[in-house]
Amino acid sequence: MPIKVQNDLPAKKIMENENIFIMNETRAITQNIRPLQIAILNLMPLKEDTEIQMMRSLSNTPLQLEVTFLTTASYIGKNTPASHLNQFYQTFDDVKDKNFDGLIITGAPVEQMAYEEVQYWEELTHIMDWSKTNVTSTLHICWGAQAGLYYHYGIPKYLLPRKTFGIFEHRVHHRKIPLLRGFDDVFWAPHSRNTGVDSKAIAACDDLLLLADSPEVGELILMAQNGRQIFVLGHLEYDRLTLDKEYKRDIAKGIDIALPKNYYPNDDPEQKPLLRWRGAANAMYSNWINYYVYQETPFEFINTEKVLSRHRENK
Repeated sequence: MPIKVQNDLPAKKIMENENIFIMNETRAITQNIRPLQIAILNLMPLKEDTEIQMMRSLSNTPLQLEVTFLTTASYIGKNTPASHLNQFYQTFDDVKDKNFDGLIITGAPVEQMAYEEVQYWEELTHIMDWSKTNVTSTLHICWGAQAGLYYHYGIPKYLLPRKTFGIFEHRVHHRKIPLLRGFDDVFWAPHSRNTGVDSKAIAACDDLLLLADSPEVGELILMAQNGRQIFVLGHLEYDRLTLDKEYKRDIAKGIDIALPKNYYPNDDPEQKPLLRWRGAANAMYSNWINYYVYQETPFEFINTEKVLSRHRENK
């Protein structure tokens, strides 16, 4: 898949070295097609790492994507240079009058705080409300999924007695749903979180469809509004070494953290971790782009909600 990014984005060179098709701005403007407009609200502190993970995840489709990275104006993190944010990121005020085919809201390291105590919560609620009319499909990840479930459907979260950390087996439900095409009956997915969501409240919400869960760690993938809103409570986008870095970082800080489950061969952190979720990740992201963004989005945006409502009526 060609992802269109700015010519000088640092992650572009890494992607090209991995043989992932990155299209520069010059080549993109010569193609007589409309690229899909994908916005990524990057709430993670190490934004450049997340940029690479997101673009890897989006790289398995023949469609051209034009990615816009967003950051919050109400909170500026200290882990990414201001020069990087100024050059490659926009804020909600910069894009609020635009339409996007897809929006990804990432996780964030604020899960142990009440939502309303998060410094950028009000700004995030404005973005989630705007997404109802200006975005064809929104994909929420980890804390972003918990926040979306709370804001849109009032689903509360709760603090876990111990961090859910590692790779866990999940089972598929409703496998005829296009988002799950290519999935096996069971698959593995990474989790790294200190909070969970209220399963009873999810089951009682008629608008939410459970697509995948784990007997050990609960819900993973939920969908609403025929794919207008998708919630992924784990981290299928993670790289092989993401949990390894997190574990060794916390150990170095003296934090009491358990070994990530089902991750290192023989539970030996000196061995190379097993990568066994990439197939599921590739399937989910390519299915999202194809079936819930490309197949649903209007060629020319007028009013997203009106266009999509008319499209659903004609099916």
